[in-house]
Amino acid sequence: MVKSALGVALVLFASSMVSSCGYHRVGMRGTLPDDVKTIAVVTFHNTSLKYRVEQRFTQAVMDELLRRARGIRVTQNTDDADAVITGDIRRFRPNGALLDPQGRTRLWQLTITTNVVVRDLHSHKILYQNPAVHFQGEYELSSNPETFFDEQNTAVDRIARDFAKSIVSTIMEGM
Repeated sequence: MVKSALGVALVLFASSMVSSCGYHRVGMRGTLPDDVKTIAVVTFHNTSLKYRVEQRFTQAVMDELLRRARGIRVTQNTDDADAVITGDIRRFRPNGALLDPQGRTRLWQLTITTNVVVRDLHSHKILYQNPAVHFQGEYELSSNPETFFDEQNTAVDRIARDFAKSIVSTIMEGM
């Protein structure tokens, strides 16, 4: 009993010493400098030519920043910003993944590839860049033409939300 209490006390003492010495686990500090108080998210470019996918990705990033970035203002105006997030939807590729007994594609695998850059507008330094961020999702087509509903847009929205969570997490937490 005395050994376990002594062990707990030593662990608590060591952890307090480590935290007071300015120690940070590698990868735990965010990508953003402390002086970044406003982030602009400009509408992504869309070189994939898939209609309006760039708007969904831009909005998802803004929504995720608003949800997670406490104390940071989010805008689309770069004039008032300390940093800017830009992106390009480079590829939009649906691939048939599952056929029904008649040989028609029922399940589609959707892959969206983006380029993302976060730039400090004061120093003009790139804080984060990934030229090939790949995200995938699936959607299904109904076998009944009377109840057909195109699930591709819903899949794009899901992928955009997953993309935004990943990018914002990387920017804010440096993971």
